Amino acid sequence: MNNTVKVTPEQEEAALAWLSRLHDQPGSGDRATFSRWLLADPAHAEAYAQAQLLWERCEGPAGTLAEEDAGALQGYLDAMDNARVGSRRRLVSALAMAACLVLMLGVTAGWQPTHWLQDIGADYVSAAGEVRTVTLADQSQLTLDAGSAIAVDFSHGQRHVQVRRGAVFFSVTHTGEPFVVEAQGGETRVLGTRFEVRVQPVGAQVTVLSGRVGISPDRGPTQQILSAGQQVEYARGSTAGVHPVDSEAQLAWRSGWLNYYQMPLAEVIKDLGRYYPGRIVVLNSELGARKVSGSFPSADPQAVLDSLRGVLGFEQHNVFGRLIVLR
Repeated sequence: MNNTVKVTPEQEEAALAWLSRLHDQPGSGDRATFSRWLLADPAHAEAYAQAQLLWERCEGPAGTLAEEDAGALQGYLDAMDNARVGSRRRLVSALAMAACLVLMLGVTAGWQPTHWLQDIGADYVSAAGEVRTVTLADQSQLTLDAGSAIAVDFSHGQRHVQVRRGAVFFSVTHTGEPFVVEAQGGETRVLGTRFEVRVQPVGAQVTVLSGRVGISPDRGPTQQILSAGQQVEYARGSTAGVHPVDSEAQLAWRSGWLNYYQMPLAEVIKDLGRYYPGRIVVLNSELGARKVSGSFPSADPQAVLDSLRGVLGFEQHNVFGRLIVLR
């Protein structure tokens, strides 16, 4: 690519539009028009070359994202009366193309089908980079980490909160009515406490700051009691062992800090991505496996990446101010 050619944002957008159109069985008229556009200005050829390169770099992560979202969409479509869809292969292919464009354009929650579906019926949602505190009708306070969603139901003789995505810190007011938090098929019952419930790709994680909670991974009658300074994960109806944790450090996101100890970079980037108004993609699996320890400000994801780059030495590509590619 010729770095001396200046490409404007409008030309970048036009190149992405052509890239999308040409991947969608263009007609002869489209191809002729594209050829004229490409030859009209050297910057057009440069912009298109950049778009092609980025497409290739994003294709793998986009395919993974599309597979995940296709599965979620298929589940919801199957549950609808008289729903009829094309083959899964065509759905995944279409989503992969859309996901790749989204990765390039950096649209955040605007294109994330699983988020749309999870947020249907949600009572409170926090956007990317937003830590939001809400007060419920019983005066309990809930702090939603960035990119989280919950549904609240105070009927049927109990206070019920469903964590649909993200993480929520609970400071519960005692009223005599049970307070139950549902997430990923399990329940956390309040026994007098302040605690966090964090949704994970499979299951959930519960961390107690003070008091106690009862964990039921399958929403059954059997509970595992968790006390202050303890954490447990559950998935598929069973819990991992309860272990001690520095709850204050774990929950420091409430005051704008993200703390990690020997965490793979890929997991750190996934967490940091909830605070970035776009997408951050790690293209190198070996890089993603490298361990990270430290305390970082959640309000400035770019500063965190700059700090990590100084230690780990990866390449960073910023595209259109909305996509960051690490390799």
